[in-house]
Amino acid sequence: MNDETLDYLKRTGIDLAVEFGPKLLVAIAIIFVGVVVGRWTGRILDSAMRKFNLEPPVRLLLVRIARIMVLGLFLIMALQNLGVQLLPLLAGIGVAGAGIALAMQGILGNMVAGLTIIFTKPFRIGEYISIAGVEGNVENISLFSTILSHPDRSKVVVPNRKIVGEILHNYGKVRQINIVVGVAYDTDLNKALSTVNDVLQNNPRVLKDLTPVIAVSVLADSSINIAVKPWTSVTDFGPAGGEINKALVEAFRTKNIMIPFPQREIRILSGGN
Repeated sequence: MNDETLDYLKRTGIDLAVEFGPKLLVAIAIIFVGVVVGRWTGRILDSAMRKFNLEPPVRLLLVRIARIMVLGLFLIMALQNLGVQLLPLLAGIGVAGAGIALAMQGILGNMVAGLTIIFTKPFRIGEYISIAGVEGNVENISLFSTILSHPDRSKVVVPNRKIVGEILHNYGKVRQINIVVGVAYDTDLNKALSTVNDVLQNNPRVLKDLTPVIAVSVLADSSINIAVKPWTSVTDFGPAGGEINKALVEAFRTKNIMIPFPQREIRILSGGN
């Protein structure tokens, strides 16, 4: 590369710096101001929406949309300052967006499903649900997935498109335990039912404002089965079942109420000759 070429490149670089340098600095300053204004707008919007008791995912979504719109406005101002023609740029972005949309159908499906969940509110954070073959306590709802905390302390991440359109069982924040205990046929049923009720009343995990189901459910082969269905909070559901079973066995033993073993009566008939 000779001296004339170097001089030409230097002159060209200086001319470009003189012509576009100030505009570039102004554009960077505009984008920086846009980021600051976007964050400020998001904080104001978030504090204002808290007064309306909106769900956290809804607030987060609206805050992000507001920030993106503010930043987009300042970005357009920065591009105009640089002299960029926006119409051809927007047309190119539209064509590229169509191609990206085809390649990201799964992600877009999750996003649409997430918006459906956020605005229709089939469940809320803190509720216990069963959906798509899994269950757990709702920890977080985002645009793309819903996170459940499982009773074994693991996390279940469910894509939102697997939730919308499926049968959803929402337990809310309470669950009903289903226990079946059998007593002998010669048992005083009133005494047995009263004993079961006392056990439930003495358990601190059982919710006292919701009436438990205590009733004779099945006349089985070897026992009379009593259905015991108390209500507990979601967090107490697991421990309460074991505590109630243990307390029932101990209470029945104290009051001489027998829990029979399965029995079969076999008769052997000998035929005459």
